[in-house]
Amino acid sequence: MIEDKQVVSRSVPTIGITCSDRTLGEPYAAMIRAHGGEVRFINPSDKENVADIVTKISGLLMAGGPDVNPKRYGENPIDKVGRKYNDDLDQLEINIVKFAIISNMPVLGICRGMQILNVASGGKLEQSTEKHSTIRSVGDRETESSYHRIFISPGCRLASVVGSGGFVRVNSRHHQGVKESGKSDTLMSSAWSLEDGLIEALESPSHDWVLGVQFHPERRGELPPHFDKLFQALVEKAKHTI
Repeated sequence: MIEDKQVVSRSVPTIGITCSDRTLGEPYAAMIRAHGGEVRFINPSDKENVADIVTKISGLLMAGGPDVNPKRYGENPIDKVGRKYNDDLDQLEINIVKFAIISNMPVLGICRGMQILNVASGGKLEQSTEKHSTIRSVGDRETESSYHRIFISPGCRLASVVGSGGFVRVNSRHHQGVKESGKSDTLMSSAWSLEDGLIEALESPSHDWVLGVQFHPERRGELPPHFDKLFQALVEKAKHTI
């Protein structure tokens, strides 16, 4: 009986979640746990070597967060008012996603996570996409998401995971973004904003399961429920890397 329990334990994949702190990572962790995965939070205060961390996880989820420092893709910030960057988080995520991709580990990047995926793969970002930012609320309430329609290419990995391509309304909570002109040559765009053509999903055609989305599927109720399958698919794919 003890032996059976050990087998079950080894069959549960551990998903590493990169984030600036555990509180911000918890909504993503809740979705991973809901689909049968375990979670390891990875943040800049982690003392372990990135290569060692990768050996202890079965999948990688890069969460939303602050803007990526433009210096990471060879540009100077264009904002007249200086924005706050988290250089330690930038370096951590760029390093760890490179290790994960080399290991052919399943990767899901959400919002900033998709942007980091593009930068780590040699791409650039559009520094300001104001029409895609959140709607500022009155008082101390959390900022509200804005919304827009996107087109998901039928037959792409994202369409396969969520069950359909075509047009869908998604939430939008980002300041930076990815245009076709700044897309990494090693990644393929598979969804776009109808308003301005900004990329809403990226995937690697050279790896088993490397996917990034610009919207926030962890904010349940703001997207159709079948977008929960992104987390389910990450956990299922990660089982094969245990």
